[in-house]
Amino acid sequence: MPMPNAINFDDLRRIAKRRLPRIAFDFIDGGVEDESGLARNVEAFRKIRLKPRFLSADVTTRDLSTTLFGKTYALPVGIAPTGLAGLFRHGADMMLAEAARDANVPFVMSGASTGSIEDLGRIAREHGWYQLYLARDRKISEDMIRRAADAGLSTLVLTIDVPINSKRERNLRNGFVRPYRVTWKSRFEALLHPEWMLEYMTHGMPHQSNWVRYARAGASVDDVLDFQSSQMPTPALMSDLEMCRRVFPGKVVVKGVMDPSDAIRAVEGGADGIIVSNHGGRQLDRAPAPIEVLPAIVAAVGSRTTVMYDSGIRRGADVVTALCLGAKYVFQGRMTLFGVTAGGKDGAQKALDILRDEIDRVMIHIGAPNLKEVSTDYIANV
Repeated sequence: MPMPNAINFDDLRRIAKRRLPRIAFDFIDGGVEDESGLARNVEAFRKIRLKPRFLSADVTTRDLSTTLFGKTYALPVGIAPTGLAGLFRHGADMMLAEAARDANVPFVMSGASTGSIEDLGRIAREHGWYQLYLARDRKISEDMIRRAADAGLSTLVLTIDVPINSKRERNLRNGFVRPYRVTWKSRFEALLHPEWMLEYMTHGMPHQSNWVRYARAGASVDDVLDFQSSQMPTPALMSDLEMCRRVFPGKVVVKGVMDPSDAIRAVEGGADGIIVSNHGGRQLDRAPAPIEVLPAIVAAVGSRTTVMYDSGIRRGADVVTALCLGAKYVFQGRMTLFGVTAGGKDGAQKALDILRDEIDRVMIHIGAPNLKEVSTDYIANV
């Protein structure tokens, strides 16, 4: 199927799968251990029913815009951080940033990005956020925060749910873990994907661009990856949130909140917002789906901070469901990552267009002319 003919998440996933060798596709597609959490994230949405309502409001025209931290975005869904994107298509990080800019939605650059903070500031400053993975040497983290501020980025996202590397068994089987021990089977299988292979042979393994300056002078790609691996992951502490709040002049968001008590601590530590997320099912396999814990977190801090949502988004109906349950904004990562892999910037835009169309159709069916109207009143089983 040509990328322009894709009509949903699964189509973009299939096109990306054809382009990528298994070792790369599994990195995007996989979860952790049994991948039950990955499936739970999706299935939890399917258990929630939206109420069709047809005589309650005039939905001849709809307004899908959302105001977040004082900026009005065209859609209630943005692009979550997705690491190592440049391995799947050369330059993918900046393609995602450009797609977000042109669609007028936020793009969160991953702390494991293959693009740089400075390039994001030049290309999509008004739409660019930066995700911070803490380094063991907190001076590195402070410098990254200052770089995000100097680049003009509005929002810093402190990710707290990666205190240790998770057991991602697909990556382990493929040898795609540091230090790399890629199997011969994986090497031969990659030859069946000539478009990707040509690009890889031309450009090689992409740099972790934001980490280059902290490694030794003249460090190779592998040297930078080794240095980054020596610095992270590391547990996040309240003092780290306080450091982010002290150093960064813009909005500070805490990502990876799954418990009301953590949400309360984040607010008390000065966070301007939180993102309810289980890292897309890629950290603790027995964690609940974020949509299951969202209502309790909204009840705990929704009147005191901006509650956002991430994980398991596959349809526009998922976005609307999260909004109905109290999220003020929604992020997704796999759909646009599959999109940019399948078709570059156009593929990322295609993913956002699909979500826009599906959200709009759901709004018509539930009788909501704008997103300010949605609430638990639109949920059938709450």
